[in-house]
Amino acid sequence: MLEKFTISRRLLKEFDFPIIITVIIICLFGSLNIYSASHVNSGSYYLKAQLVWIAVGLALVYLLLLIDYAAIKDYAAIIYWFGVFLLVLNCIPFFKYTVNGASSWIRIGSISMQPSEFAKVGIIVMLAKQLDDMEGRINNFKNIAKLTVYALIPMALIVSQPDMGMTMVCFFAVLGMYFIAGLNFKVILGGFLGIFTLGAIAWNSSLIEYYQKMRIISLFNPEKYQASFSLQVTQSKIGIGSGGILGKGFLKGTQISGGYVPESHTDFIFSVVGEEWGLIGCLVLIIFYMIIVYRAIKIAKESKDIFGTMVCVGIISTILFSIFQNIGMTVGLLPITGITLPFMSYGGSSILSSFIELSLILNIGMRRRKINF
Repeated sequence: MLEKFTISRRLLKEFDFPIIITVIIICLFGSLNIYSASHVNSGSYYLKAQLVWIAVGLALVYLLLLIDYAAIKDYAAIIYWFGVFLLVLNCIPFFKYTVNGASSWIRIGSISMQPSEFAKVGIIVMLAKQLDDMEGRINNFKNIAKLTVYALIPMALIVSQPDMGMTMVCFFAVLGMYFIAGLNFKVILGGFLGIFTLGAIAWNSSLIEYYQKMRIISLFNPEKYQASFSLQVTQSKIGIGSGGILGKGFLKGTQISGGYVPESHTDFIFSVVGEEWGLIGCLVLIIFYMIIVYRAIKIAKESKDIFGTMVCVGIISTILFSIFQNIGMTVGLLPITGITLPFMSYGGSSILSSFIELSLILNIGMRRRKINF
């Protein structure tokens, strides 16, 4: 009975320990910063909750590693449509739950979750399966049209919430997979032009909320809106800048403990790192992320099939964009989108979806060698 829940030694030899160790370090570091950002008003509530989510996430990773990722490919359609179902559920007022202007959450009893985090995984798995079935032949009108329809269905539902941040994450996941699959560059360029045109139309319609427009406008003139739409970014920049090279020290961030940076335990967790751990702490965190990305790229290149490679590419794309966007918005280089920093920000949905993605990468790495009889 216990053998079913034991990973064989052969697979453990292929297990990428550097990735999981690095992720655990980031998670624990994130938990420290979450406590620092929230202890004044909430004590250890968010710290304890985050540690529980991390424990659940690690247990989920172990369980998913017991399943050959080839079997996960067979259930790609179920995973994908379940994600779409959750997004549709989000459209029903009874379940819809609004946070910071975006109705991107659903609540069932006392439990709330963000469906788009799991739908993102569904998109990656489904597109990877389709590309594998197509044997990578993406430069075929029928094939690219089929892939794009699969990508657009959940993304359209995410846009309607509206959650532009997660829409962008999904877009770059799809873009990364298309690019590595070898899609003609002219088609990619045409896609960008089409998106730019749709963006211009959306800007002049009611599809984009007023506060979302102001986040972009205020980015180019932060001084004018520093008491309103640029307040969060302005305070974040003050905190990060005041941290200097070595930081003010754990629990000694005045901007953070004073509550001047809203959402500092979630979307703006990097502000806590910058103020309390300084430039050195920020660089070390980025280096840890680069270790994860480097190891994931290595696994993607060594994967035994197209499905494994494409899943890794989609996940790497989401991680890279999330890091780039989250840090960019906290230092005032990019508009605020509500994208969390992987494994660092507080949130059950974010942590669990990140661990699911991690388990897929590790699973593909463990089973990258074909068994010859």
